[in-house]
Amino acid sequence: MARVRYGARTEREIAATRTASTRLPGIWSTATVAVWETAPDAVAAVLPPPLKPTGSPLVRVTVSKVDLPGHPLGAGSVAVAAVHGTVEGWYPLVMPMTSERALTGGREVFGEPKKLGEVTVERDGLVVRASMARHGIAFVEIRGTVSGQLPLPEPASKTDFYFKCLPAVNGSGFDADPVLVHCVRRETARRLERITGEVVLRESVYDPVADLPVLRLRDITFGEKTSDQSGRVVERVEAQALLPYLHQRYDDPLQVLDAPPEGGR
Repeated sequence: MARVRYGARTEREIAATRTASTRLPGIWSTATVAVWETAPDAVAAVLPPPLKPTGSPLVRVTVSKVDLPGHPLGAGSVAVAAVHGTVEGWYPLVMPMTSERALTGGREVFGEPKKLGEVTVERDGLVVRASMARHGIAFVEIRGTVSGQLPLPEPASKTDFYFKCLPAVNGSGFDADPVLVHCVRRETARRLERITGEVVLRESVYDPVADLPVLRLRDITFGEKTSDQSGRVVERVEAQALLPYLHQRYDDPLQVLDAPPEGGR
C-alpha cells in the first residue's frame, strides 16, 4: 500500500525537522527600523500584566525583507518598550508576515501576535521606503533618504515578550493558564546606515498603531543583519488579567468563538 501521508512520521523524519529548525544563522535580512517616543499613558495601556512600562515610552517598528532560499519573506513588527522583573525588552503588538509558514510557527510555538499582511522594503539609490499593510491600509510607513554610514554595533541580544495562550473551547477564558515567553534574539549586523525621514501612521480599525503617536523621533536606520532566537516559558499568567488584552491578536475578537462551517466538524 502506498504511504498514507497524514500518517505518523518516522523518527528519522522528526529528527530531520528538528535539525532544520535550528538552521537560522547565516540568513540575512534587509531591515528598516524606526524608534520614537510616544505618550506614556498609551504604552502603559497596551501592556498586559505582569509587564510594565520602562522609564522611556518607546515604540520600535521593524520592517524586514528576509532572504530565505526559495521563500523570500516580508516580516514586520510594531513593539513597545516593556520590562518584566529586571528584564527589559519589547512587547510586540502586531507582527505582519507575508507567508503562512512564518506566521504559523511563530504564533503556535512562541505565541507571537503574527498576522498575514503585506510587508515592503524598497530602496532606490538613497531613497528608502518601508511599509506594513493589511486590509488595504498601509498602517505604518517609513520613508526617507540615506544620510550616512553608521558604525557597526557589536553582536547583541534583545528580548521580546509574548503571551502564549489557547482560547477556551466553550468560549469563556482559556483552556489553561496562559504563559509568558521570553524570546531572546542574538543579532549581528554587516551594514548600517542612518536615514533622515519620517514615520507615517495611518488609521486602521484592525491595526490601531496610530494610538501610539510619534511625539519625538529617535532614529531611523537601514541595514543588513542576521539573527537566531531561543525562547523559554518564564511563568504562568493569571488568565483573567490577560483576557482583556486578547483582542490585540485578532481582527475581530468574536472570531475565536466562530462555529465551524457545515461539514467542518
